Amino acid sequence: MREARTRVEPTEQKDRGGKTPAHHHPPAKPSPVLLKAGTSAAVILCLATALIHVLLVFLHVAPPNPLSRQYSRQVNAWVFPLFEQNWRLFAPDPESVNRKISARTMHTDPDGTVHVSGWFDLTAVDNSAVEHNAFPSHTAQNTLRRAWSSYLETHGGDDQPHSERALMIQQYLTNIATERISGHRGGAFESVQLRVITVPIAVPAAAGTAAATPTSAETRYLPWWKVTSHGN
Repeated sequence: MREARTRVEPTEQKDRGGKTPAHHHPPAKPSPVLLKAGTSAAVILCLATALIHVLLVFLHVAPPNPLSRQYSRQVNAWVFPLFEQNWRLFAPDPESVNRKISARTMHTDPDGTVHVSGWFDLTAVDNSAVEHNAFPSHTAQNTLRRAWSSYLETHGGDDQPHSERALMIQQYLTNIATERISGHRGGAFESVQLRVITVPIAVPAAAGTAAATPTSAETRYLPWWKVTSHGN
């Protein structure tokens, strides 16, 4: 008799413990549709943000109008202090004065002895960064100057913050002075004071006329402001 042949089906190999090892599949790749949708959403978000930024900055630099007045709070919250502009549409705002802004610090020892530093010229640091750099940064040219201009707009002459924005500008100006002093001087201090010397820029004399008499400088001392303790 012819022996019946049996077909042996291949079986999965088992490990010594009798368990069938799990199959390891490569991680699934993101669907091209999902990638395309994610990219499109990111592009739309960037374009929307850029459009909103341009619109708010335009309302900031445009002459006062009903729309800018209605949304002044939102415009100021977006623009100040990082995107503030030193110009206006149809009404340029050239500088008519030179300002020298200095700062000094105060430190009190544990025994109550008070130490007041000499004046540190913050404006000179900015001028040096601009004069010795072929491509001076926007920060070196405008941060301190615009912070002071904003302070004048919000505080007037009494040095008292009468709004949240005024308080924010005051803190912003304090932080600028504190960081620059800490970067150039050692020592601990708990308070900082600013001094601003304003010298009007003389109008050029017309041909054949005598030069205008220089206007005297104006010196303004700001109050002592408490800061987070710096130094050792």
